[in-house]
Amino acid sequence: MADSDLQLVARRIRSFPDFPVPGVLFRDISPVLKDPDSFRASIRLLTNHLKETHGGKIDYIVGLDSRGFLFGPSLAQELGLGCVLIRKRGKLPGPTVSASYTLEYGKAELEIQRDALEPGQKVVVVDDLLATGGTMHAACELLGQLRAEVLECVSLVELTSLKGREKLGAVPVFSLLQYD
Repeated sequence: MADSDLQLVARRIRSFPDFPVPGVLFRDISPVLKDPDSFRASIRLLTNHLKETHGGKIDYIVGLDSRGFLFGPSLAQELGLGCVLIRKRGKLPGPTVSASYTLEYGKAELEIQRDALEPGQKVVVVDDLLATGGTMHAACELLGQLRAEVLECVSLVELTSLKGREKLGAVPVFSLLQYD
């Protein structure tokens, strides 16, 4: 079943050359979201991985702005957990903590509400794509500020040639599909 689920998800990933700039091959997850069977398959695969790897040791799933919000809550529901959001700067009410990270074209900031997690709580970070690792690294830094323990970072797609997992250091990384 896992192989057929993975094939179903893989068949739904589209590639767009030279988007958003020349030389970039964009991996589009939109067809996965459009097709209920492939979306369910992606959640099932990620859920099974987290159950096998961490058992009942996860306290929360952390979804990253914005496409991590598409996978995070569904994954959390399947695991019987809550979902915590990390957003772009200025999008969360109340006291927050922030972390900056570098993009190809500048800097960006992520924030989490200061009371989102208690020290020592164990979390898994989820996003749709791991590329350079900047966003996930900033998320792990934020979670560290709250003294949460990041058990793993998971994504639907990983662009291995960009070496994003190296930026995450000792934090384990899992991706359903890998592309150069």
